[in-house]
Amino acid sequence: MKRLRTGHLRVGGFATLAVAAVMVAVLASAGAATGSTNRVNSPSLTKGQTVYFIPKDTVNPYEVIADQGGKISLTAIGDKQVVSSGTSDTAAAQEPSIQTAIETGAAGIVIAGNDPAALCPELNQAMAKKIAVVTFDSDTNCRQLFINQANTQQIGESEVQILGKEMGYKGQFAILSAESTATNQNAWIAWMKVEMKKPLYKNMQLVKVYYGNDDPATSLQVTESMLQAYPNLKGIIAPTTVGISSAAQYLAHSKYKGKVILTGLGLPSQMKEYLYDGTVAEFELWNPRNLGYLAGYAVAAIASHVITPKVGQTFRAGNLGTYTIIKGVGGLQVVLGPPFVFTKANVGQFNF
Repeated sequence: MKRLRTGHLRVGGFATLAVAAVMVAVLASAGAATGSTNRVNSPSLTKGQTVYFIPKDTVNPYEVIADQGGKISLTAIGDKQVVSSGTSDTAAAQEPSIQTAIETGAAGIVIAGNDPAALCPELNQAMAKKIAVVTFDSDTNCRQLFINQANTQQIGESEVQILGKEMGYKGQFAILSAESTATNQNAWIAWMKVEMKKPLYKNMQLVKVYYGNDDPATSLQVTESMLQAYPNLKGIIAPTTVGISSAAQYLAHSKYKGKVILTGLGLPSQMKEYLYDGTVAEFELWNPRNLGYLAGYAVAAIASHVITPKVGQTFRAGNLGTYTIIKGVGGLQVVLGPPFVFTKANVGQFNF
């Protein structure tokens, strides 16, 4: 079974012991934020605070699962979660929720930014009111801490590594992204392009980056459009759960099934059928429930003045354990952990 790089290891065969260790760790992480009674709390966290979770939108299954993780952690602490956002992935759809959080005196905001800069006037206003601001999934230029789902460079590199291996390192491919302003998508794509400069990929060509706006119907249409525009297309990378599931749905019922390689970031629950029917061979992701769970503890720690935050500070994230704040490209961040490669052989062991 293939695994993407963890630390100094890259996509490729691991020793049996290493595979077992990685599998145990991933399975443990996958079940960490389940709402079980075996919780580990910090006695110094303030109880009774209200935290607004503002996802990219309220209908994306990935975002819903992440918000559920936040509710589990905040409930364990004794705080209240309010989920509020629009149904489209735009900054304008998120701005009213930030204003409501400010007006109602929320203790914290956890937001997956739809635009790195457009949300800053409202988020800066929130921080001026001493509201803790944490981003997760997709960063902004204005916040106190970013909860990064995995190492940004590692995600971008591994996406190309998986596709290249399956394509035999030859042929044209396209990228099906979310919205054009999404910070996480653009950062991953930038690292994909860096990876593509290596001699290994000299016979592969990225023809175009398409945007499905994290909308299923749009992503389906875009998938059809790219295949019509590039009849020799051999591969698609969709670093978005909506994009990869929509592209898989299209490929599974088209003449391109088995001919066009698809990989990216997907939910096991959505992609399982496409692994089993041969439409997709491999994709990767982390547990979005754990991402939201970690964000809940992080924002509570800032709002409770347990952390400032600063580089090197640590805080306890319930059943996930202790995390250390590090310096990232856009400022301070905490990394959830490495993503995991899902295949037909292991996807049945995951429930998110």
